[in-house]
Amino acid sequence: MENSQIALSTSLATLTPGFADPVHDTQAVFRTLLDALSRPGTVGVVENGLPEVRETRAALAAFAALLTLCDYATPVWLAQADTALASALRFHTGAPLVDEPGLAAFAYIHDASAMPALESFPLGEAESPERSVTLLIRVEALTGGTPVVLSGPGIQHTTTIAPVGLPENFWRERAALAPLFPCGIDCYLVCGSSLIGLPRTTQAKVN
Repeated sequence: MENSQIALSTSLATLTPGFADPVHDTQAVFRTLLDALSRPGTVGVVENGLPEVRETRAALAAFAALLTLCDYATPVWLAQADTALASALRFHTGAPLVDEPGLAAFAYIHDASAMPALESFPLGEAESPERSVTLLIRVEALTGGTPVVLSGPGIQHTTTIAPVGLPENFWRERAALAPLFPCGIDCYLVCGSSLIGLPRTTQAKVN
């Protein structure tokens, strides 16, 4: 019994902590996520609420988003193994971890170069398009890459982003899903504490 208690204490001591103030911090992050999707191409920043020292190597913005959006009813798929992140999500959100991208409500891709085809994720159905996946994709930088011109709802005319680290086929695969609307995939590109929202309604043209 004593050994079990020691093991539990050690496990909790190494567990990546969540928000300092869960209620207010999740509200703040949710507003940031919502604003990023409603204004595609703008950069949102997760200001605070998470400790600087974390066991998981996940981008801070991605970790904050998962803590905010996930619960026991939202299966999560991690494209790259991250024991600390998996443990933290189970402990703080109760979210189940799944082994296949096709079962996920949320997915975190730490290495975008190894991202599976977008069609392998849930795209929703005509009667329930909301039952699609939301992707959190870590990129090397949100600026400095090949320019991509965005247009659509939430953008007055056009806006341009230039993320670094996305595979070349990402934009082609994403465009191929457009005819399936209202089904499709919502994405966040994350880098450190910053993120850009890419809702399924946004059209993207690579320059």
